[in-house]
Parts: sequence; C-alpha cells; structure tokens
Amino acid sequence: MSLASRIMDFFKKKSEVKEVEIIAKQKQEKMGKLSARQRIEEILDPGTFHEYDLFVQHQAEDFGMDKKELPRDGVLTGTGKIMGFPVCIYAQDFSVAGGSLGLAHARKITKIMDHAMNLGLPLIGINDSGGARIQEGVNSLAGYGEIFYRNTRASGVIPQISVILGPCAGGAVYSPALTDFVFVVDKISKMFITGPEVIKTVLGEEISMEDLGGARVQAEISGNAHFYAESEQECFEQIKQLVTYIPWNNRKKADPFPPKPPKAERNIANVLPKDNTEPYDVRDVIQALSDESKFLEIQKYWASNIVIGFIRMNGETVGVVANQPLVLAGVLDVDSSDKAARFIRFCDSFNIPILTLVDLPGYLPGVDQEHAGVIRHGAKVLYAYSEATVLKMTVIMRKAYGGGYIAMCSRHLAADFVFAWPTAEIAVMGPEGAANIIFKKEIESAPNPDEMRKQKVQEYTEKFANPYKAASAGYVDAVISPEETREYIIHAMQIGSNKSVENPKKKHGIPPF
Repeated sequence: MSLASRIMDFFKKKSEVKEVEIIAKQKQEKMGKLSARQRIEEILDPGTFHEYDLFVQHQAEDFGMDKKELPRDGVLTGTGKIMGFPVCIYAQDFSVAGGSLGLAHARKITKIMDHAMNLGLPLIGINDSGGARIQEGVNSLAGYGEIFYRNTRASGVIPQISVILGPCAGGAVYSPALTDFVFVVDKISKMFITGPEVIKTVLGEEISMEDLGGARVQAEISGNAHFYAESEQECFEQIKQLVTYIPWNNRKKADPFPPKPPKAERNIANVLPKDNTEPYDVRDVIQALSDESKFLEIQKYWASNIVIGFIRMNGETVGVVANQPLVLAGVLDVDSSDKAARFIRFCDSFNIPILTLVDLPGYLPGVDQEHAGVIRHGAKVLYAYSEATVLKMTVIMRKAYGGGYIAMCSRHLAADFVFAWPTAEIAVMGPEGAANIIFKKEIESAPNPDEMRKQKVQEYTEKFANPYKAASAGYVDAVISPEETREYIIHAMQIGSNKSVENPKKKHGIPPF
C-alpha cells in the first residue's frame, strides 16, 4: 500500500470512528444516559484524554461473530488528568453489543489496569454492561477472572474507583466490589448478582430492577456504594473532589493544598449540648475542625451511626472516623464496624493520617446483632486500628464506655495521640448501669431506693465518668478544651509527619472477614 493510500485509509478510519460516536451518543440519549466518550470527557480535564487500543477487535468466530463489527470491542481505554492529577480510565460502551464483555474487551481493560499499576496512577472504571458476552462462552468468564485478579493485586497499591452508570450484573459486580470507591447515580445505576427474571422463575417473586439493585439500594441498604448522586454530572463532580484528597499510589502522600481556617460561623464550642444525654450532629464538629469547613463524607446513607470521610487540616488530607450521636447514640454495630474498618485500612494503605472522634456508649446489644455476628464484625475495627501504622489521633468528646472505648482507636490500640475534652466520660459502662451493679445491695436496702440510686450514680460519675482517671494513668495525653482541638491536631500532624513503624514480618495477617 502506498503512502498516499495509507493516509487515505487513516482518514477513512477516523471518519468511521466519528460515525460510531454519533450513533453511540444517539442510543445512549434515548436511555437518558451519556455516551462512554462523553463520560470520560466530562470527568477528565478538557483535552487531556488519550485513547489507546482503538482498533482492537475480537477473535471469536462462533454464532456469526466473525460477521459482526464491534467498534473498540465495546470499551474505551486511555489516560488523562483530573484537576491536573494523572489517571488511567476505561468506560464500557453500552451502545456496542450492550457493552458485553468478551476476551478482547477484557484484555483492553486489563492492559490499562497493568498500565495504572506500572505507572503508579489511580484507575477509574466506568461500568455500563449487560454482562458476559454469551457468544464467547468461557473466554468471557476468563476475562472477568483476569480483571478480578488485577483488582486484588492493585488493592492498596493504587486507588481504584468504580462508576456504575448502567447495568452491572452477575459476575461483573465483583470488580467494583473489589475496588476502593463505588459511585452510583439515581435511576441509572443497577447492580445485582441475580436479575429480576431469575428471581421470578426460581422464587416466584416479582421485583423491579430498581428495587433489587438500584442506586438507592446500594447506597442505603447494601452499603456497596460509597457515593450517591442524582445525576451523572453530580457524580463526576464527586469523583473530581475525591481525587484531590488521595495520593496517586501507596508510595506517595496526598498533595497538600494551601492551608485555610474553618469558617467563622462554625464554632466548635457551641456544638455539644449542655445535657450529655442529648444528641448532636458530629459533622458539626468535623466541619469546625476542617480547612474551609469542608468535609467529603463517604457512605453517607449507610450505617450512619458512624461517619467517615476526608477533610484537610492545615492543607493536609486527614481521614476522619467519628461516632454519630444522632443515630443509635453512635454505637458500633455490624454494619458500622465494617464501614469504619474498611475506611481505616484504605487510609493506612495510602499514608493518610486518621483522626478518630469518640462519643459512644459501646457496641449495640441485642439478639439480632449477636446472631448477625457483631463479635466477628466488631473485631474488624480492632484489627484495622491495631494494624494501621499511619499517624493515629483520637479525641474523646463525650461517652467512651466499655469495648467501644477500646475499639475507637484508644491508646491501647497504639494511638499516637489521645486527647479528651472535659466533657469526656471514660468508664466500663454508664454511671446508671454501673451504680445499679456496684451498689445493688445498698440501693435495695435503703429506706428510699430512688434517692440512694441518685446518690450512687453521682458518686460513680464523680469518680469515673470523667477524663482525669484515664489521664492520670497516661491513657489520655492531654485534657483540652474543644476550642484547642484543631491546634492540638495540627501540631500532632506536624511532629508526627515522619512516623515510621513496621508491623512484624509476615506474609499478611488474617482479619476477621
């Protein structure tokens, strides 16, 4: 072929690509969705996307596959930047054979995954696929297996972000489940192992795809999703925010931003109610401590008795784990333990200091929790904090009773700094319960049991339900006022910035999965 012919062929192929893009856009618009290319360009900085493997084709020949044209084999892959941060990205194209995954499709994805690992860059995967390509049989299953393997190898090495913008069904759901953050969009995202048709056939139950595995289900009930959005555009903004808080890989720290004070109206001194039995929103404390009072909350709608997310203090990224007194008094239970433990391990993997804000009466009691495995799930928090080697800072604001006190990054789990407010209550249990046990005989034999109970509750409170007993034993480093908290945390971050601790040499630990 002559040089002129090659050039003509190149422009012909470029023209064909444009035609494919137009058709894809039209198909997606009919379903109220953006095309794969539009999604990539919306997420990335303008003009930064470089596509690879545009001309990859499948090699399957069965069921007429040799006669089919599948542009890009149904997936776009490449690199680009988000707010100047380099990333690797892929997006499944539902307009091409339903975004189904065959071997060539999978190998395009695994190639960009390998690229991300080798270059030490975050990986973003946009899922919009009907699942395995049936015509390719076991080869499509092999493709999924190779993706899962790489998800696991990359875990804790590079940040992995999954965006569900269409169906993600059957075995396909396990790739997002293996990644660090999953984003879903209302009325668009669908995740499930077994579809409504199979459920109807096997169980005889009618259920809609939305009720089975829609965005709200994943964000509120299953906990599979970390971020929920009302629109694709809102989802893309969430991704852009997240990327600015995390490092490129586990050998780096998150890039610092210019330090800024919290907003003046966020007065931490006014957060705690005077009555220590009244609830309050712990997010008010977080925003009173953070630069510009900004807080990127994660898994906001699931297990909301614990709050997790990212803030900046003095320009540096900090991971926050906080009990939420507004919900179940901030207790730890099965789901909140899972939520906290997973986030702690992410922060530890990517060199992000952890700030723990404590106010809880302990673990949630009850038959349901015991049968659901609260012992095993609750142990995950203990394991995650104990294993973590990043800087760990704890502030005990109010209640810290029993196992909950230990689990929420106490000194005994190797917290580097433990501070307590004067309102802190650190004890085996609450004063009322403790008095009823310790002084049972005295209360029962008293002429006025109710009055005696009040006296003994007060006696126990004065002796144990305060931070000074723990401080006298060295378990609390300093009792500070709420207004001093930001100053103490920033100072701890500065002097602890070069912390270096190694766990015992081993292949890996065995968490209570």
